[in-house]
Amino acid sequence: MKSLFPAVRALMAAAMLAGCATDMNTTEEGFRFPIVMGDIAKGREAFIALGCNRCHTVNGVELPAWQGDSPAALELGGEVIHVKTYGELLTSIINPNHVLSGDYLARLPRGERGRADSPMPFRREMTVEQLVDIVTFLNSRYVLLAPAYSPGPAGEMPDYQ
Repeated sequence: MKSLFPAVRALMAAAMLAGCATDMNTTEEGFRFPIVMGDIAKGREAFIALGCNRCHTVNGVELPAWQGDSPAALELGGEVIHVKTYGELLTSIINPNHVLSGDYLARLPRGERGRADSPMPFRREMTVEQLVDIVTFLNSRYVLLAPAYSPGPAGEMPDYQ
C-alpha cells in the first residue's frame, strides 16, 4: 500500500506557495495598512475610552467634554488640501513626536518648543484593534478639497480671469 505522506506534503507545499503568491496587504508601493477591517463607531468609542478627547476634538463629531485639565484642544479632521493617508494617521498615533502640530507648539512657551514632546500617554494602553478602529474613525472625518480650477484642453492654458 502506498503512503499518503508524499501527496500530503506536496499539497501542503502547494498551499504555502499559493499563499505567498498573493498578499492582499501589499501594493506596487509595498505594504498597505489593512484599514478595511476598521470600524468607525468602535473607533469613536476607543477615541473616548483612551482619553484622546482630552486634547483633541474631531471635526463634525460631538464628543464628551474632558473632565479635568486639558493642555490643548487640537481639531482633527475637516477640510484638507492633501490626503491624510492611513500611514500618516497611524504614525501620528503610535509616534506622535514624529510631527508635532504647529498649533500645539504655538501654545507652549518659547523656551519649551524645542524640547516638546506630545502629551499622548494613552497610546501605550491601546490594542491593535483600537488603533485600526481609531485610524478608520479619523480617516472618515477628513474631506479632501478639490482644486478651484479646471484645466483646459491639452496644450491650452486655462483662463483665470
